[in-house]
Amino acid sequence: MSSQRAPTADLGDVAPARSRHQGRRSAVTLTSGLAVVGTADGDLQAFDVSADAGPLHRRWQYGTDGEPSVVAAVPFDGGVVTGERSVRGEIRCHDAGGDLRWRYETRGDLGEAQQETRFLLPFVASLATDGDRCYAAARRYERRTDDDGNDLRHFESVVYAFGADGSIDWTYRTDGSPISLDADKNRVAVAYNRCPGDHQHGLVVLDADDGDPRWMWDPGTDGQRRVGDVALLADGAVVSSHGDYRGYRLDSGGRERWRVPLATPTDVAGDTVYAYPNHVHATDEGAVFVTGNTYPEDGRETDARHPNEHTAAGVSLDGNRRWDAPVGGFASGLGTDGSLLAVPGAQNFRDRDADDHALRLFDVVDGPLDTLDTDGVVTAAAVSDGTAVAVEEPVVYHDEGHERGAYRLHRIETPVADAST
Repeated sequence: MSSQRAPTADLGDVAPARSRHQGRRSAVTLTSGLAVVGTADGDLQAFDVSADAGPLHRRWQYGTDGEPSVVAAVPFDGGVVTGERSVRGEIRCHDAGGDLRWRYETRGDLGEAQQETRFLLPFVASLATDGDRCYAAARRYERRTDDDGNDLRHFESVVYAFGADGSIDWTYRTDGSPISLDADKNRVAVAYNRCPGDHQHGLVVLDADDGDPRWMWDPGTDGQRRVGDVALLADGAVVSSHGDYRGYRLDSGGRERWRVPLATPTDVAGDTVYAYPNHVHATDEGAVFVTGNTYPEDGRETDARHPNEHTAAGVSLDGNRRWDAPVGGFASGLGTDGSLLAVPGAQNFRDRDADDHALRLFDVVDGPLDTLDTDGVVTAAAVSDGTAVAVEEPVVYHDEGHERGAYRLHRIETPVADAST
């Protein structure tokens, strides 16, 4: 595995990230030879990343009003669909030249923000497409108080199926918190990371044509935490469970075929700690799970580190562990293209080791392929047709006090896995 530098493009000014995570505020996708970046100020910037393009030249820019941040982006119908965290919770579709095709404000369904603070704003948590439709999962979180004065979490959420013209074919509404979507021509899988209300299923698989539930699954654990991510297979799905910190393979009706421990509670120097498996990608060759930060069972602070925190784990489709590799820090999402994964490594808020800032490339079967080191934290990535792109954001750690990195886009060519391994 090598480390490389790559062509970059400036994305403008942004307040640096801090020691604690502030949630997603950038997104990137690849479409029609362009890398389209959704920025923290809500603008879109498109750069030429075709093989013979050389330096990254900006092709177009689309500006927005208000104070949104673009947190999701997928290619669709020759253009791109983006989703915001904003007062309006907007979903927009642009053509390959940046012109607006259609837009939709999710706040009309989710309700207005309880307060205009970041985590209470309508949030387009995930986008997916099967080519014919674009699917979006949006949610709004608010705090409530019961009759006894207890603080309660409450979510309003909607899954949408959009046609190419922006028409809505169907919606699926719950009071759970959707975090991830995956879709094919027949199914839409929805992962819910928190279920504090009536909806008590961490995974719902919907019919792509009408939005009716085909089957549901839940890890069956206590508490609100349920599922972190889902990846569809031809004969079922693979999920990362927030409920019990394991990975599961399910058949086409939701029956469990196997489960593997990923970052289950472990005693480290007398402190019991765990880490959430936040992401999964699967093909007919295997699955890769990616875990996040260490947390203690008691309280929030700990000096212990779970041995499997910030780890990518490759697993065969019969449930055998193939390989493990570090991802450096908290990954806010994955870029995927067939057997390739691009994992953006952002803050490890406990250790704050800037030497770990990087984009890391993996193969489902063979594991680590390449690394792009960065000065700042990498917060979004995409990969397609031999090209990977990543968004770097500047960061200031509280115990250092100086700014590392910049707001910029990186492009690298992806390597090919060694067939002999």
